[in-house]
Amino acid sequence: MISGNLSHPAEFLLLGLSEDEELQPLLFCLFLAMYLVTVLGNLLIILAIIFDSHLHTPMYFFLSNLSFVDICFTSTTIPKMLLNIQTQNRSISYTGCLTQISFALTFVGLENEILVMMAFDRFVAICHPLRYNVIMNPRLCGLLLLLSFLISVLDALLHTLMTLRLSFCTDLRIPHFFCELAHILKLACSDILLNNIFVYLVTSLFGVIPISGIIFSYVQNVSSVLKIPSTGGKYKAFSICGSHLIVVSLFYGTGFGVYLSSASTHASRGSAIASVMYTVVTPMMNPFIYSLRNKDMMGAFRKFISRISSFH
Repeated sequence: MISGNLSHPAEFLLLGLSEDEELQPLLFCLFLAMYLVTVLGNLLIILAIIFDSHLHTPMYFFLSNLSFVDICFTSTTIPKMLLNIQTQNRSISYTGCLTQISFALTFVGLENEILVMMAFDRFVAICHPLRYNVIMNPRLCGLLLLLSFLISVLDALLHTLMTLRLSFCTDLRIPHFFCELAHILKLACSDILLNNIFVYLVTSLFGVIPISGIIFSYVQNVSSVLKIPSTGGKYKAFSICGSHLIVVSLFYGTGFGVYLSSASTHASRGSAIASVMYTVVTPMMNPFIYSLRNKDMMGAFRKFISRISSFH
């Protein structure tokens, strides 16, 4: 057993997804490609929504913010991973690690809450169409987004402050490609009971309650859609709801899978590989899921691209 502890270590070591040196160039190219696709795809969605006045609706307002959060979330973790692979230096400073935890928690919380807001938007649009413009007014949308931001920042700040009080064992190796809170807590030598209680409490509040709300809204949505007489109306409603449900399933399914596996087993490296799903793959897939089956988005893309072409 390694003895000794450090109240504020100088740095941690991020072991990444693999310690095999031959795999590092492949991992670098793969994650660089996924990061570029994520940033460009989500940026294209944001610009298309901004420049198409027909998409200035609550649904696309939330979608553009979801795309922005996806860019920020991946930018919190992937660039540092790429830098470590390129420089062959696995270290991350203590301050940098806590900063990464704080930003990652903030953006995960925001993504969680935006997905709930999008479900609420679809619930109002399908179940209360005549009152949609009154309920989902710009003021309410802005307030919901601001409240979500404040809650996410407060949650991340509390987690970070509680981590600051911990002392760490001299083994500072993290079997992950970024500083994830669960892995940092496992390295602590001091008592982490309060940290774990807070983690479980937040997971219950920001996990179970939002999922319950989303399930309730879609049960109501399906019930209302089945009452629509026209086949075209049913298809359009199910198409929009289906895209959102796919994103919700990817985000919550992989997120809870990683959380449960890290809590119940010691397969830390397996947990790190699984984390790629919700930290990289889900943000990368969101633009494709929301645009390929959406005629309005495809039309907005064509207008945006033609507008860019006209400048040349």
